[in-house]
Amino acid sequence: MDSNSPAGIIERLAEHVIVLEGWRRTMLAIAAGALSALALAPYHAFPVLLITVPVLIWLMDGAVPASDRAGALAGLRKLTPAFNLGWQFGFGYFLAGFWWVGQAFLVEAEDFAFLLPFAVVALPAGLAIFWGLAMALAKLAWSDSWIRIMGFAASLTLLEWVRGTALTGLPWNVPGYAAMPTPPLMQTASVVGLYGVTLLTLFVAAAPAVLGPISDRAGQSRSRYWVLACAVAISLAHMGFGAIRLAGASSTHVDGVKLRIVQPALDQKEKWDSSKEAQIMGRYFELSNANKGPQVASIGAFTHVIWPESAFPFILSQRGDQLANIARLLPPNTHLITGAMRLEKAANSDEQPKVFNSLYVLNGNGETVVARDKVRLLPFGEFLPFQNFLEELGFQQLTRLRGGFSAGSRRAVIDVPGTPAFLPLICYEIIFSGAIRAPQDASAPQPRWIVNLTNDAWFGMTAGPYQHAHQAQLRAVEEGLPVIRAANNGISFVSDAYGRIEERLALGQRGVVDAGLPVALPHTIFGHTGNMPVLVLICLLLVSLLGLNRISTQRM
Repeated sequence: MDSNSPAGIIERLAEHVIVLEGWRRTMLAIAAGALSALALAPYHAFPVLLITVPVLIWLMDGAVPASDRAGALAGLRKLTPAFNLGWQFGFGYFLAGFWWVGQAFLVEAEDFAFLLPFAVVALPAGLAIFWGLAMALAKLAWSDSWIRIMGFAASLTLLEWVRGTALTGLPWNVPGYAAMPTPPLMQTASVVGLYGVTLLTLFVAAAPAVLGPISDRAGQSRSRYWVLACAVAISLAHMGFGAIRLAGASSTHVDGVKLRIVQPALDQKEKWDSSKEAQIMGRYFELSNANKGPQVASIGAFTHVIWPESAFPFILSQRGDQLANIARLLPPNTHLITGAMRLEKAANSDEQPKVFNSLYVLNGNGETVVARDKVRLLPFGEFLPFQNFLEELGFQQLTRLRGGFSAGSRRAVIDVPGTPAFLPLICYEIIFSGAIRAPQDASAPQPRWIVNLTNDAWFGMTAGPYQHAHQAQLRAVEEGLPVIRAANNGISFVSDAYGRIEERLALGQRGVVDAGLPVALPHTIFGHTGNMPVLVLICLLLVSLLGLNRISTQRM
């Protein structure tokens, strides 16, 4: 190979990376992981992965010397270098991708600032364990050939699914999002979902690593170009499928449904201040009844008004005066969909009542038509692990609710007059790919749209609200359902079932979104199958690679 050619330069660079040791290896791994976060929202700089992921592969080549591979299955101790390397890369990735979480602990800095190190450092350190385990798993099938690229992609995708499932699960910033910044590049998710796209993304991003030093076995040099050609073909198929699917996409709406989404942009410090109740409710009423022109002169032009998560600084069901005010605001045929806390008295008077983070539907008389509780609660935001023990030590979650919020028992579709049935998802419930729908009775209506109520005011003008909105947008593509998103302060939008944003309000913008309800699509392939086919494929691939590696080491 010509040493001055692009491939030759890459090979020389790879050689330098492979031989790094000590703190230089550690710092490069952390830095490469941190730079990888630039591929996520709001930056969407995917090409950076074509540099950082090959660096990780080359660092793995150095961490798994050929002399050790014959004994790779002999003991867990030999997996330590790969685990350490994966943890370091993952720590950089999550540190750069999650730094904004610390903003929530500064909202009431006098009480929570001391937890800032945990939010900014300990959370990424914990999440990085999954990447360490992924690299340890990949090491079991590591080789000098291009096949290691497949093992890497399969191992990391599998552990990313575990990260999003284990314990409470936190599938935030899964690498597959980097390959889906816009609707034309999201459509593959309708077939294979987030984790299927993640598998393809990691393979494509790692493909340039084959230009580094590899063995001189016959056919090896030629195979590297087949890997690159395969990566290019996957990329073109990903783009082409999106273009073809959107070329035939319609933009029709459900007859007779007019939506008004209210984004009040309340400061988080004021949102729960009961002394500001009048100003808070006044803002909701003013925006809900805003005059935007002859066709939308007031609230009477809309069938459904949507307010964000936990809209009230009080328990709504206990405030007959405010319910009466809402009844005066709503026309007879207009429904209000809103977030609110729900109180449920305990059967035993000695026990504390349960408090739920809920979605309410109120009719034009201010009466509750239906309420649904949030099923997946946010750790440290809505509850504490080992709640009673930590409260005795003086700790409390950000919402300061003694005993924490209670989780709803099941997720269920809401069917109200004047609109197709919808699936309620509160805040981060929408980030769980393949797990947002609950099994329904055959007689129950199928959801035809998703209502996502949220409050990203905790995180200010940071990357967090953009990442949250991007993940919500992708759920529309996976499920083939329009997503209607109402944020207190964040990004409120109306997305059709292809993930195309029809109307939106920007982060920090106060106002309303007026729109029709896009029609739902028939069940997508992913909507039918979920993540199971991709997980089975990954497991079969890893078992095959482990078997091949075992056979090859026995022949050495």
